[in-house]
Amino acid sequence: MSTLTPVTADFELARIDPSSTAEFDGDKKDAEKALAKNGEKLAALQERLFAESKFGGERRVLLVLQAMDTAGKGGILRHVIGGVDPQGVQIHAFKAPTDEEKSHDFLWRIRKELPEAGFIGVFDRSHYEDVLIHRVRGFSTPETVEERYGIIQKFEEELVANGTVIIKVMLHISADEQKERLQERLDRPEKHWKYNPGDVDERLLWEEYQEAYEIALRRTTTESAPWYVIPANHKWYARWAVQQLLLDALERIDPQWPSADYDVEAEKVRLADS
Repeated sequence: MSTLTPVTADFELARIDPSSTAEFDGDKKDAEKALAKNGEKLAALQERLFAESKFGGERRVLLVLQAMDTAGKGGILRHVIGGVDPQGVQIHAFKAPTDEEKSHDFLWRIRKELPEAGFIGVFDRSHYEDVLIHRVRGFSTPETVEERYGIIQKFEEELVANGTVIIKVMLHISADEQKERLQERLDRPEKHWKYNPGDVDERLLWEEYQEAYEIALRRTTTESAPWYVIPANHKWYARWAVQQLLLDALERIDPQWPSADYDVEAEKVRLADS
């Protein structure tokens, strides 16, 4: 299965090798060069999207990042999203819901953080937590979780209809790789702040989470809002792959520089005489 091919209804997570670097012919250094080169292209497209919105454009991009702990979401934000103009980016990391958020439906807090027109929005975790950890930990009944798959599909269809291009990514690492990354956080004092003892608690439920992901991806991948599973044992590859998805989305949008709503030549004369 191609790593940049959308998930289908018969998807099996176990068929994706977390160490794969399919569709990239090169090594880490090659990927870093490609990331830098394509970063310029991504930044230019993002600027055009932002400029277009100032003259009535309604299009926007939403990148949804889901993963097990240590899979590299932060690296995607720094090395991929960090290369574009921050004034056209909205990033939100969803943590455990507050009491206020719990008093509303599960999409209430999601809707509040949706990107504005012209923006690239990034969700570090998302509404999918409500069918992942809720399924594994039993925070909601099986019936409620089952109902939410359909609610999510309708919600995303609504976003697409209103001009949002949705890119949903699961960064897929192996249990062994996660263990190494957690060990590194314990071994290096400057990384202690990244370590959370709760990560080990969740790790003990690895198989349950893999099953929950597979079900969620199967049930909510659609033609208009497909899922992509990106092998993430190699951070450099995952960053390259996510950048490719963003580039493809923006190239399909093909935002254009807005035409001036004033007489350019007349303004040149006025400026020269000022």
